[in-house]
Amino acid sequence: MKSHEVDYEIIGEDIQVVEVELDPGEAVIAEAGVMNYMEEGITFEARMGDGSQPDRGLLGKLFDAGKRKLAGESVFMTRFTHQGSGKKRVAFAAPYPGRILPIHLGQVGGEIFCQKDAFLCAALGTSVGIAFQRKLGVGFFGGEGFILQHLKGDGMAFLHAGGTLIEKQLNGETLRVDTGCIVGFTRGIEYDIQRAGSLKSMFFGGEGLFLATLRGHGTVILQSLPFSRLADRIIASAPQAGGTRQGES
Repeated sequence: MKSHEVDYEIIGEDIQVVEVELDPGEAVIAEAGVMNYMEEGITFEARMGDGSQPDRGLLGKLFDAGKRKLAGESVFMTRFTHQGSGKKRVAFAAPYPGRILPIHLGQVGGEIFCQKDAFLCAALGTSVGIAFQRKLGVGFFGGEGFILQHLKGDGMAFLHAGGTLIEKQLNGETLRVDTGCIVGFTRGIEYDIQRAGSLKSMFFGGEGLFLATLRGHGTVILQSLPFSRLADRIIASAPQAGGTRQGES
């Protein structure tokens, strides 16, 4: 299914909102709970599946829903359709502070792999699937990177990330990254998990036991502040029973 051609505007600097402009009959799909506001004439409906394969049967939709549940995502996605006249807008924002990255899938080879919580919304016709890492090391030690989302299509998709976004172009080089700092990467990039140096560095270096290794030819998108890292700092600073913070006596 060819993706709908939608226009958009990203509003803000550090805590951003994306406004998607729809012509009559156009639609956009989004993760549950990320809509901020929508103009009159736009209707929304929770559906099982992304709508990229309208003739997919019930069993196929149940299979897709099972994969999304395994990845920790909602079984349903929300479809926003413009059923009025003129141009109307619907806006989406991430569930935590960060930036929004617009990607035209048709300009990056028709697909991208991203962290399972990075997808925000996309034009109807975009396939939102799950990519399981096949290597044993990735499966046991990949952390956030064990299960990736696989976006396919020829239209606009929007990812969100924490902190500053960095794009790296790899031309056969190797990049070692904290698994939580990966937002996504294009086709042509191989993803694996390797031990983070010596045993001393693994246990006392503060960088985790394993690092993601990315190599090949393509684009890698990174974030400077993964939500898991931010959450750990908040929990560590939160008052505990008795009025002390965690780690204090």
